[in-house]
Amino acid sequence: MPELPEVEVVRSGLAAALPGRTIAGVTVHHPRPVRRHTGGPEDFATGLVGRTFTEPRRRGKFLWLPFTDGDALMAHLGMSGQFRLDVPGSPPPPQCRVEFTFTDSGPELRFADQRMFGGMWLSPGGAELPVEVAHIARDLFDPLLDTEALVADIRRRRSGIKRVLLNQTVVSGIGNIYADESLWQAKLHYETPSDRLSRPRVRELLAAAREVMAGALAAGGTSFDALYVNVNGSSGYNGGSLAVYGREDQPCLRCATPIVREAFMNRSSYLCPSCQKRPRRASSAR
Repeated sequence: MPELPEVEVVRSGLAAALPGRTIAGVTVHHPRPVRRHTGGPEDFATGLVGRTFTEPRRRGKFLWLPFTDGDALMAHLGMSGQFRLDVPGSPPPPQCRVEFTFTDSGPELRFADQRMFGGMWLSPGGAELPVEVAHIARDLFDPLLDTEALVADIRRRRSGIKRVLLNQTVVSGIGNIYADESLWQAKLHYETPSDRLSRPRVRELLAAAREVMAGALAAGGTSFDALYVNVNGSSGYNGGSLAVYGREDQPCLRCATPIVREAFMNRSSYLCPSCQKRPRRASSAR
């Protein structure tokens, strides 16, 4: 699932093409991507005509497209959702589910989704902050983030540190890939209890997470297949810069110990068993 860098790449691509443009028509090719819109596909399509976009916004992994009237189009990419900006009249991308045309002659907006876990719906009054994401914490790039309050919150929790990083109500935007990369950079095992970490250690981890995601953002995000692309249909290039994620049995870039993959919350965690020592409490529990 796209994490902060991938969603920000999409947001910035839309920000270059949508503000000030008015919707002329909406075609829903499949009802599932608009299943969360309470009025159904027809109401979704007719209710958006005539609305004008402003600057797309994001909090963590959550994206919304505000309108000048104060409402917003919520957008969840799911596992394979893609926004594409294409020349009017050009063939739609594979698995195109929703199409938007505009009153000008600029590019059309298409939403494609192979697995259809993503979707869109109208959020009344959601231009500034949709109620659907009001519970989501600020992310590490948010200028209004209170870093010291975040450090204190992390240290109060008794879960393993990776579980805390993945909790979007604590800090948003970090998913499985960048959690593993950040923990490797900070030399922390994913089972390390967060309440065992000192303030400087938590600050070091958060700095590592910022650095990892900033690098991914500069590379256009991480793509392992064609399911994640930017608005022009191009893949991100950060996959070649990952230190541990997806590198099982390959040598650690610090110490050459083979990277291991372990089961974690119905997914996987990648780590270096030498650089990232398992905490004693977790070892004894095993």
